[in-house]
Amino acid sequence: MTDASPARARRANLVHEAELTATALPGGPVATRVAYDAASGCEHLVQELLEVAPGGSAARTAGDCDQVLFVLGGSGVLQLAGVTHALEAESGATIRPGEQYTLDNPGAVPLTVHSVTLPLPPSDGETSQRQVVTRLADQEARAATGARQFRIVTDPAVGCPSATQFIGYIPPGRAPDHFHTYDEVIYVLGGEGLLHIGALHEPIGRGSCIHLTPRLVHSLENTGGSTMQVLGIFRPAGSPAEAYYPDGKLAYDYRNAE
Repeated sequence: MTDASPARARRANLVHEAELTATALPGGPVATRVAYDAASGCEHLVQELLEVAPGGSAARTAGDCDQVLFVLGGSGVLQLAGVTHALEAESGATIRPGEQYTLDNPGAVPLTVHSVTLPLPPSDGETSQRQVVTRLADQEARAATGARQFRIVTDPAVGCPSATQFIGYIPPGRAPDHFHTYDEVIYVLGGEGLLHIGALHEPIGRGSCIHLTPRLVHSLENTGGSTMQVLGIFRPAGSPAEAYYPDGKLAYDYRNAE
């Protein structure tokens, strides 16, 4: 019993990209690897990694869901509703329910995209005028707990009512244990560290995929000598700085800081 229980808990919250099975998609040299979905206990988010080979094209649809994309590497083109949108590394995109789109890779290196599908989008969510594609470089840095910062790539302000997509910057060290009220998936972009959940202390690094359920007490520790970067997507949309200590006390006064 002591061996099996930690293994189950680890699989519920952490999987590494190299452990995922690649599935070929029709329409070109395209593969997808699913990290989390309903089958793995993540009912409200589907986290997957797409790779479009040079010269390849991926025809996709959001179905009745919202989707948020983030380019991990390479460059390409998003074709949506007859409009061509250029994609570059560290750019995000929002796909709304019912939309069909194509990811084209005319380049010489693979186009790798992090995709999160969001079932049951809110029908009454308030959004600003839509921006299909946003660039991380254009977003301002904001403060979070400790010396941590984040930049928002996608949220209701750019036309996605379902979720917030952000890049988090974690300096060396460990933040106090805390929880969030939202459901979140994370992809580690760079750096090395540990994921702390109760008695579990699992190593993480580039390619680690993490699922944090609402109110799950946890901490991400940066054990390296440089800033760790993580891509996070959570629903419902809100502030990445909204965190609570295990006793329920607000860890950071994010409302007055923004």
